[in-house]
Amino acid sequence: MVDSFGDSLDRALEGAFTRRIPRSAQAQMKYLVKQLRGTRAAAQVLGISQRTVERYVAGTLKRPRPELRGRMEREVRKRWQPQVRARARQKAASTDGLVVSTRARFGFTAAPGTTDDARTRDITQALPPVYADRLFTAREQGAGEQQLQRIAAEGLAQMYFRANNTRADGLGVEFTDVEHIEIEL
Repeated sequence: MVDSFGDSLDRALEGAFTRRIPRSAQAQMKYLVKQLRGTRAAAQVLGISQRTVERYVAGTLKRPRPELRGRMEREVRKRWQPQVRARARQKAASTDGLVVSTRARFGFTAAPGTTDDARTRDITQALPPVYADRLFTAREQGAGEQQLQRIAAEGLAQMYFRANNTRADGLGVEFTDVEHIEIEL
């Protein structure tokens, strides 16, 4: 399974967590009920009955099915330590930037007579804060994978291929067939 840009951005922010997420099904369900302000809302988010949520909170149900366990963990991770997540995002978007490690196919549009054949490359490149800000803002506004991929391609084109616009002026970079993507703060 190929990682998505959105998931990789979320994992990067999760790296800033100062505490682990709740481990047990009961603790996760209690957290979701508290965050969503009620068992009915938690049940709707998880796609289960309100009574099932109540049983997990009470501790009478302890071992959820694997797909429910995955949904519970995803929903808890989305809401866990929002202030820590916001600080990490702000720091990346204002001073630190982020590091993108990817294995993908890169092709070029350049002057006639140059090699523009696409080929798979492994690239690890630090991107400046402006690209971190654009990626996180686009993610928050519900941008799709293609849009996030375009923003990352612009950043990689500027910093890796054009060396922060000191060479290869006008080189256009195509970023396709992403096999692996990892983003770190």
